[in-house]
Amino acid sequence: MSTMNSIPHLTVEEIVEQERRLTLRRFTYSDAWALGSMLVEMAHLREAPVAIDIRRGAQQLFHCALPGSSADNDAWIDRKRRVVERYGESSYLVGARHRAKGTTFEESSRLDPNLYAAHGGSFPITIAGVGVVGSVTVSGLPQADDHAMVVEALERFLAT
Repeated sequence: MSTMNSIPHLTVEEIVEQERRLTLRRFTYSDAWALGSMLVEMAHLREAPVAIDIRRGAQQLFHCALPGSSADNDAWIDRKRRVVERYGESSYLVGARHRAKGTTFEESSRLDPNLYAAHGGSFPITIAGVGVVGSVTVSGLPQADDHAMVVEALERFLAT
């Protein structure tokens, strides 16, 4: 199976810059379909065993589970997405902030690890002048690769 090569861990500053750069002008139902379809195509080409989820607020706009993924990936999506909803930042950034302080999210957040996971793969959908309105999440690869896949898809989406 050919998945993405393992991506090196990014610094807090690098992830903050990604979030700043990947701000959208709008996010419609059609945009959710286009972004989700782009992620599915990327995953198919890489034979990546992932589940993909896109939400605006509490509404799920897109979900797809690809071969090799499982219900576990859906549970990871929920846990990572809750981190984005709570902090307004990517799940990878929240985890990186804790690691940069010499601790872990699980040790210092005081949140239930069965409900929250600061592991890479969930990224805020941010609209310029509005703020965070939702999330796009991938689960099934190592956390840095989940994060990198979402970032790559958002970069491609913004370029269209």
